[in-house]
Amino acid sequence: MKQTVQDFFKRFPDDEACLVHLFESSYGQGHECPKCEKSAKWYRIKAERAYSCQWCGHHLHPTVGTPFAKSRTSLQLWFFAIFLFIKSRNGVSAKELERQLGVTYKTAWRMGHEIRKHMAAVDGNTPIGGSGKTVQIDETFIGGHKKGGQGGKGKAIVLAMIEGEGDVVTEVIENRGTMAIMPYVMENVLADTEIHTDELPAYKAIKRVDMNYNHKSVDHSAKQYVGPDGQTTNTAEGFFFHLKRTIKGTHIWVSRKHLSKYTGEAEFMYNRRNRPLTMLPELLSTFPMQGCSKG
Repeated sequence: MKQTVQDFFKRFPDDEACLVHLFESSYGQGHECPKCEKSAKWYRIKAERAYSCQWCGHHLHPTVGTPFAKSRTSLQLWFFAIFLFIKSRNGVSAKELERQLGVTYKTAWRMGHEIRKHMAAVDGNTPIGGSGKTVQIDETFIGGHKKGGQGGKGKAIVLAMIEGEGDVVTEVIENRGTMAIMPYVMENVLADTEIHTDELPAYKAIKRVDMNYNHKSVDHSAKQYVGPDGQTTNTAEGFFFHLKRTIKGTHIWVSRKHLSKYTGEAEFMYNRRNRPLTMLPELLSTFPMQGCSKG
């Protein structure tokens, strides 16, 4: 079943419906008051985005810990912006948010970055691989690079670790050297994994670390794309192709400072490619529960 614009506005017709959703997702009636420690009925405070404890008057602010916490933009517009993100195959630019939401470009730009950070936080970086699993590892320059040597002066480098038909984990790295790559590999790829890479010298260290990795490589310089044992980095390269197409086609250019937000968005979308209907509920319901001020 597809999620349509009509479905969205039926579910969230106004700011009040959005606030009720946030309250029910993080707290709900009967939630124990952090001040008086009693199970309480919570009453809506109309003058602000808050609920009050029936016993002691303590306030809960459902927007705390969300991208909307300090924003004056309506909750419905925030929710709709998130809806636009999960419906787009190639990302959403600030100009598109400006047009769709009727906000200023500055507001649209900030909203886009907050949503991308939220997508990355919801996705997390759970280690991948393990015994009997295969992980492809590859790196790419975002924006092109000079041929020969390390290349890529002034360009950003993204490392991708992707498990067979499973999830991808990305990192923006400083260079393509062993010391820049291996800490991320060891942090994100479980022991006993079969790892496929290309012939980059830095990957030779995979066999030397105490993780019992089974390393196999393909030689792209010899136009080898699938090795004799089935080793390949084709899936990782496919992920990079889509990431670059999104950046170049939708955003034109992305600075290294903000690149991790865009790779985090790409991770979130890729890791839910087989369950797209879970994207919106996750993004609108997964928030840290934080206490709020006294009323």
